[in-house]
Amino acid sequence: MKKLATLILLITIAAVAAAPAPQKDWPAQLKFMAGPPGGNWFALGSAMADMWSKNTISVTSSTGGGVSNIINANGHKGDFGFSVTSLLGAAIKGEQDFMGRPAKNAAILANLYTQYTYFIMRKDFAEKNKITKLGDIFKKKIPVKMATLKPGTSSEFVVKSLFVKGYGVTYNDIKKMGGSMEFASYEGGADLIADGHIDLFIFSVGRVASIVMNIESKADIVCLPVDDGALKALSDAYGTVAFTIEPGIYKSVKKPVKTVGDYTCIVVRDDIPDSLAYDLCKALWENKGSLAKAVKDIDELTPQIAVPDGVPTQAGALKYWKELQAKTKK
Repeated sequence: MKKLATLILLITIAAVAAAPAPQKDWPAQLKFMAGPPGGNWFALGSAMADMWSKNTISVTSSTGGGVSNIINANGHKGDFGFSVTSLLGAAIKGEQDFMGRPAKNAAILANLYTQYTYFIMRKDFAEKNKITKLGDIFKKKIPVKMATLKPGTSSEFVVKSLFVKGYGVTYNDIKKMGGSMEFASYEGGADLIADGHIDLFIFSVGRVASIVMNIESKADIVCLPVDDGALKALSDAYGTVAFTIEPGIYKSVKKPVKTVGDYTCIVVRDDIPDSLAYDLCKALWENKGSLAKAVKDIDELTPQIAVPDGVPTQAGALKYWKELQAKTKK
């Protein structure tokens, strides 16, 4: 144990020593908040911290979550971290998980890549109850055993917000209908639906999701589309968009399926020096190729995607992405 502790200490010292010297108005080090172990955010966060430490400033990486990362960046308990754009929209308004405590010191460093929400239902259950879209559940008041990821994750936020804003339904209403809502990991939820313990598993992930393919290998499923009115209601509330899951990726998707679209983003405390935010974005863009080896989805990053609509972008970051947009137009 002593040898391991010594090795970790030496690696940490070497990483700090290798980092460029911070500019006069910069902090000595930044804390990046990623995601839970085992997920894409955790892997990409570690790769990013290493990249920035080599190219910009010493950065440490820790675990985190979509909600807590915004709260901690806003409250100076961390400097920046992963979330989804709609969560920042809710945080600025002080709604949902941020009720009564609006985030006034949080902004976007960059939108990174698309995030799709999947509504995966057992095919036998859908056919038995004549469910062809998500709204049928609530219109017909069908008791459905559901699961999503744990509270504090972007998946759970999207589910809760869509139900309330799009359909006027809360978790308590689902229970009153005879249904239920459980919280699980990706793997746990996949096992629950494959084993028939739940009827519907809902989660947010990238455009090509291995978890969907994993479920397909164990059970016959359908991917439910979200009603247009519900998509618009959530978009109006928190700035989500509508994405389409196209046929050809999953064997269970035979025709285009409309669903909630969002972006994995980096949220930063808005009061970091603009020059630092600029250089963080510059290093991110210039090292995109190496980061994609950790998480392929980062290949989706473009100067156009990087700047969102409806939520603030940190001034230094905005300057960098706008300059890059101008260059790519020439």
